[in-house]
Amino acid sequence: MRTQQEPIHSGFNAASTAGEVIKGIDLRGKTAIVTGGYAGIGLETVRALTGAGATVIVPARDKAKAAAAVKNIAGVQLSDLDLIDPASIDNFAHEFLSSGRPLHILVNNAGIMATPLTRDQRGYESQFATNHLGHFQLTARLWPALVRAKDARVVSVSSWGHRFAPVDLDDPNFLHRPYDRFIAYGQSKTANILFAVRLDEIGQKSGIRAFSLHPGSIVGTDLARHISEDDLQKEGVLDEQGNPILDPSRGLKTIEQGAATNVWCATSPLLKGKGGVYCENSDIAPLIPAGKEAEMRTTARNLGYRPLGVFPYAINPAIATGLWELSEDLTGVKLEH
Repeated sequence: MRTQQEPIHSGFNAASTAGEVIKGIDLRGKTAIVTGGYAGIGLETVRALTGAGATVIVPARDKAKAAAAVKNIAGVQLSDLDLIDPASIDNFAHEFLSSGRPLHILVNNAGIMATPLTRDQRGYESQFATNHLGHFQLTARLWPALVRAKDARVVSVSSWGHRFAPVDLDDPNFLHRPYDRFIAYGQSKTANILFAVRLDEIGQKSGIRAFSLHPGSIVGTDLARHISEDDLQKEGVLDEQGNPILDPSRGLKTIEQGAATNVWCATSPLLKGKGGVYCENSDIAPLIPAGKEAEMRTTARNLGYRPLGVFPYAINPAIATGLWELSEDLTGVKLEH
């Protein structure tokens, strides 16, 4: 499998922050959209992009919460969006396209994790629907604005949790298999990576490049609200007093460190001419050799941290194409390219 999936030695590391990776980059005149941009690493991503001069649109399901979060950040515009509601996605995209603006950066950052089984109005499992299908539809609807930019990037926030599961193309919505909230999360995060693979392949001719990434394990954000403190302690991310354990070498990061790879993928000149790759610690991650997946899972359990790398099934172009076609069928949205 031919791939650019190998580190480029960016000069940054696990402890690098969003402010450090964007230093010296000028985004004046650029427009970005950051989903989930009013909490956690999304909010820190917005701070970094606006600090470099970009205008950033933050779509929000809870506009009052978003307004409070970004009130002291210049260069932010708020809009309504619910990623699990197809009509809301279309309305948001229509509003943006009507402005005639190019879209230089789209950061698909919002997500949910390890939720109990819930389904959207179409009957689709909520993690797959929110984390993948919502962003698939959003990106497709915003495509004319991305093309207008002539040099755009689409960044999808995935996770090391892609190692929990590949995408089940025959039963993505758990209609015929038992529901497991972590398997469902892993499937949705694998889908984020596969989405970037196929999107990059389609977008290159229009100057659009796509990336996916693992930000690190960041405690204290809304993402972990469905995971108990006891489980977080067992995972080694909280100490006995319930305080976050910070150790970037093990992927345990602050919010500022967690947002770094988001920002690096969205802006780094080192990625010029590259795309379709999964990144960690502000660099392209290594590819874990096929057949080593079980060994890597065992290593993670025994050592208490997760060695860098992406599983081969998550960047397989044939699977990426299959997921793309499935996503078109499930959403009824086809990307005209």
